[in-house]
Order: sequence, then C-alpha cells, then structure tokens
Amino acid sequence: MLTANQIKAVSLKHFAQNGYEGASLSHIANDVGIKKQSIYTHFKGKDEIFLELCKDSFQQELADVMEFINRHSAQPIKDLLYGFLKLGIERYEKYDSTRFMIRTAFFPPQHLNAEIMKDVYGYLDRLEEIFFPVIKEAAENGEISSEIEVYQATSAFLGVLDGIYVEMLYGGPERLKKRLDASWYLFWRGLSIH
Repeated sequence: MLTANQIKAVSLKHFAQNGYEGASLSHIANDVGIKKQSIYTHFKGKDEIFLELCKDSFQQELADVMEFINRHSAQPIKDLLYGFLKLGIERYEKYDSTRFMIRTAFFPPQHLNAEIMKDVYGYLDRLEEIFFPVIKEAAENGEISSEIEVYQATSAFLGVLDGIYVEMLYGGPERLKKRLDASWYLFWRGLSIH
C-alpha cells in the first residue's frame, strides 16, 4: 500500500538531484507508480513535501552528528574534527538526504526561503552547541593552544565546514580536496600553535 513515506522517499531523490524547481510532481508520481492526483491524498502539494523533507533531513543530519561525536569522543580532537569533515564528504556522496540538505541550505526556493532558513540557522546553531564543548574540553586538556578562544575556534571550524560544502556543490573532487587540505592545514596550525 502506498504511503506518504514512499512519496517522500522518491521526492527526496528528485529534490536532491534536481532542486525544487527541477523536480516535478508528475515525475515523482511516475516513479512511485501512481497518478499525480494520488499525491494529494497525502500532501497538499510540492511545498508541503519539500518542507517536511527539509525538517527531516536537518533532524537526521543532527542525529548523525551526535552519533559521530559519541562514537569518536575518545579520539584526539585533531582526528575527531578532521574525521567529521571527511564524514560530511562521504555522506554527501552517499546519501540523498545529505545532498538535499546542503543543496537546500544554499539554494532554497525563493517563496519558501524564510521558513527554510529557520531550519538552516537552527541546524547551524545546534552544530555550534555540539562542537563548542568538544573543542572546550580539548583546550582544557592541552590538545589545542590555551590561547585560543573556544568560541572563535568553534566558529572557524564551522567556516571550514561551510567551505567544504561550497566545493561539494560547485567544485568537484579535485577542487574539494584542494580546499579541504588547505583549510584544514591552516585551521589546525592555528589551533595547535602554543
């Protein structure tokens, strides 16, 4: 039996690959194996599906961040932070939800911009809340310079992450590797100078 979750799963693939404007309900319905009108049994329209997927993807990404932090909390901070950046790249290549989330954060549909940006900023604020105590503990343990302001280090790390996201969207593998290597080298050098 057809469910809203089946429609959302197919919609996610379409939105992740084609964005809001490039995804059509007709194509989604065809891939699900239903008539377009049947979608309206479960959703008011394209906007409702898109906004639900947006909330779902940001929640899923945050759950995955927490799982990663919990699983790697015993690692040195250098390995944990770099591993998180690498994980982001792997997730972007592997999961529609990650591609959808990043694409939506950078290219929200204009008419849904205000609503989506609440989710984007909520996600970014939560990332900061998650990584701040991790970096603070590393500073207290002497893993990074005690002269570093923890809030600035956390913000700088998220800036590196943003740069990686931009290259995932625009650059391709070679440019992404170049950006990651250079950004990480300077970021870590700044944290580790005593």
